[in-house]
Amino acid sequence: LYLGNHPVSGPESIEATTAVIDMLAETRANDLVICLISGGTSALLTQPRVTLTAWQALNRALLASGCPIDEFNAARRQLDEVKGGGLARLAAPAPVISLILSDVVGNPLPAIGSGPTVLTEESPADAWAVLQRYGIEERVGTAVWQEITQALNKGQGDTAAPPQNLIIGDVRTAAIAAAEEARLLGFTTQILTTHLEGEAREAGRFAAAIAKDMRPGHCVILGGETTVTLRGDGIGGRNLETALAAAAALDGRPHTALFSLATDGDDGPTGAAGAVVTGETAGVARTHHLNPRAYLDNNDSYTFFRELDTAVGQPTHLIITGPTGTNVNDLICVLTYGR
Repeated sequence: LYLGNHPVSGPESIEATTAVIDMLAETRANDLVICLISGGTSALLTQPRVTLTAWQALNRALLASGCPIDEFNAARRQLDEVKGGGLARLAAPAPVISLILSDVVGNPLPAIGSGPTVLTEESPADAWAVLQRYGIEERVGTAVWQEITQALNKGQGDTAAPPQNLIIGDVRTAAIAAAEEARLLGFTTQILTTHLEGEAREAGRFAAAIAKDMRPGHCVILGGETTVTLRGDGIGGRNLETALAAAAALDGRPHTALFSLATDGDDGPTGAAGAVVTGETAGVARTHHLNPRAYLDNNDSYTFFRELDTAVGQPTHLIITGPTGTNVNDLICVLTYGR
């Protein structure tokens, strides 16, 4: 058992991946390599073609840029020996079967864990497009950018036989389970989408708008994964920002609740999975001199909910689950109750 680093790769991830590569070097044609892939694989399984310092700088820059996960991984696949089918190439001539828990909206195989066993026709040009679109050169500095440029110019390695890649769970699995629990509680339930993407705050406003058209006793579930473009220097995560935006949009609306949470139990660097809000949340916050919109403008959603829970004297907003052990994106549930 090897431990790695997440969400940004570190020495332990590289050490673990080196051990995997050494093991695969001994495979033969009559061996069978079985891979279990889930959320976090991109950071945990890595053999970058640049120095660790440059690799970490690139990952932090992509995270801060608001780049969607599929484009994030498209850039990393071209800069890593095991991504973009690299693991399958290293396992050749042995056949490979991968059982995958998807943490990417829509389940595009090359994007899940950066596709270590998914052979693609991508080229360095795809990585260049992402890096230029999100201004990564300015974010990482000249020295790191030179390393990235040299690595991309080297291209990929040899090909391998196509592996079998099987998805065994995703955000729809979680949404169906949530819907069943809501039905057991007496709600009429609908899964509206499992492909929600875009800015977290806009997702919160969208979910709040849905609530305004719902009849009492209904539950609408949305699955997917949003992004946060940093504008301030606060502490938060995409689900906390979604919930905070929804709280502001639901201000004063009775008999309505909404929660947004990360299925891995960890929404950004906060220790929380997400948050619960109602139409009363913004009003209660103001009585304690907390301005929801000011905290939202500073990307400080975690601080808002932490201070609100402290002010009311009980943990009624932050959702603390601890690590769940897996990641299949995020869920937003909108609930209406009463008359």
